[in-house]
Amino acid sequence: MNPIVTVQDAVTAFADFMEPTDAELDAIEREMPVILADVELLDAHIVTLDRIPTELDNRRIRRARRRALAARVALLNRSAGASLPGGAA
Repeated sequence: MNPIVTVQDAVTAFADFMEPTDAELDAIEREMPVILADVELLDAHIVTLDRIPTELDNRRIRRARRRALAARVALLNRSAGASLPGGAA
């Protein structure tokens, strides 16, 4: 069992350095609406994997796709607005 302990020490030796920075956490927070919208779209597709999609399934997929696209557009608009000087869009 010594090799397991040795490997564990090697893996956890750098644990303090592997934590995300505040900037990375802020970036994740900004992207969270996009991530959640993509998860919703994947859920809508997963439901239809083992059967033929019904009209309700198709509506759910379309709605989830629109939400995912809207979330991406909103993220891009926020990013573009933040990068332009003087607040001009």
